[in-house]
Amino acid sequence: MKVRDRYAPSPTGALHPGNARSALFNYLFAHREEGTFILRIEDTDRRRHDDGSLATIMEGLRWLGLEWDEGPERGGPHEPYFQSERLPLYQAAADRLVATGDAYRCFCTPERLEELRRSQERAHMPPGYDGRCRDLDPAVVAGRVAAGDRAVIRMRVPGGSTAVVDLVRGTSEFANATLDDQVLVKSDGYPTYHLASVVDDHEMDITHVVRGDEWLPSAPKHVLLYGMLGWEPPVFVHLPLVLGPDRAKLSKRHGAVALLEYRDLGYLPEAMVNFLALLGWSPGTGDDFMTLPQLVQAFDIEKVQVSPAVFDAAKLDHLNGQHIRALPPEEFAARVRPWVPELREELLAAAAPLVQERMTRLTEAPGLLGFLVAAPDGGRDGIVPKKHDRAATIEVLRDARAVFAGADPGPGLEPGLRDVATRHDWKFGEVMMTLRIALTGSPVTPPLLESAALLGQEEVLGRIDASVAALEGAAGGKEAS
Repeated sequence: MKVRDRYAPSPTGALHPGNARSALFNYLFAHREEGTFILRIEDTDRRRHDDGSLATIMEGLRWLGLEWDEGPERGGPHEPYFQSERLPLYQAAADRLVATGDAYRCFCTPERLEELRRSQERAHMPPGYDGRCRDLDPAVVAGRVAAGDRAVIRMRVPGGSTAVVDLVRGTSEFANATLDDQVLVKSDGYPTYHLASVVDDHEMDITHVVRGDEWLPSAPKHVLLYGMLGWEPPVFVHLPLVLGPDRAKLSKRHGAVALLEYRDLGYLPEAMVNFLALLGWSPGTGDDFMTLPQLVQAFDIEKVQVSPAVFDAAKLDHLNGQHIRALPPEEFAARVRPWVPELREELLAAAAPLVQERMTRLTEAPGLLGFLVAAPDGGRDGIVPKKHDRAATIEVLRDARAVFAGADPGPGLEPGLRDVATRHDWKFGEVMMTLRIALTGSPVTPPLLESAALLGQEEVLGRIDASVAALEGAAGGKEAS
């Protein structure tokens, strides 16, 4: 059986990590089995439809490298891939179910259904439709339809129980008495997810439905629909929930944001793919660092876990740092470029190796490389070590300047600077920190002497002079700190 699976988002909001994980697992499974990964847009919820969200969903998938084989902008043998353009298929299926008695028209008003819900709450009963229109006389139904009365179409859930076979979870048995007579077609003629997804999965020859665990309670309704329509159901795989570190449902308070915001926070798509793949699956090798091609090769759908996965931001940071360090130098420089647009190309190329090993996110680039764009200004906080005073710091900077004036900046100047530390009874680290702040304005930089080499002798001497002048001009004799 050639695998055909799909990711079927609703354009009602941005793509989030949990949804992106579902798309990734479908992509990995299809490509591992040399099958077809389909993108289908389930846009039948017109009330919540957001015109801008589709573009961000597609942009997010492409940022991750999850290009679809069939779907919007690519086409395929099962066009169209927007459910709003496939309404006749759903209506035909619904009419067929009504004709066989597996569905019926319901004329209950929204007001009546709301009052039913409230009364069930007051009586501490589970919510659900009470079947008022289930057995209306066919002549009454025909008359009301002819009169133009608005109605929905509901599935007539039979008695007994329904078994859902899941490739990972095994077989689950559901008592049909716990299932609601689900609305299949709304009064505006648009189908609900339940009918549309079943019809489309059948019409598009979907072999495996890989989706989030939240859809497991709906699976028996879908199995019933397949049986009512005389179709073979696909293989189901329900992915585990993604929880926050406190084991609560993942939310914004755990730092979960829209997927593309992680791009703006300096994460690489390679790292995000790697991280998402490990939310509910493991290669079993003990090695968590994997590229997308490696994930495709290793992915085994039957090893998807049942227990919830935890969204660990610290692990994402760790993987992001690993993927940053794995980039070829020229590729790393290209990724950093948008974060330091003012930096000259040749200077960025020279500086990139100095910061690549030190970065966890690309957003750190301005802080690490900004000194190459502009000299530090202000009071140069921290330039005077805690154990020394302003006057001593000025003398150290002047002697250090003489070292830099005697040769081009670079690692070869370390012995001379160590001698400065010895003569002034300073620790070498104190001398280097004072120079680091004088030259860069920050206590965190790439290796100092290599950074000085990038600045060049003239710029280094000018920045030391500016620091000395700032210390000498401290108002009222107040020491810099």
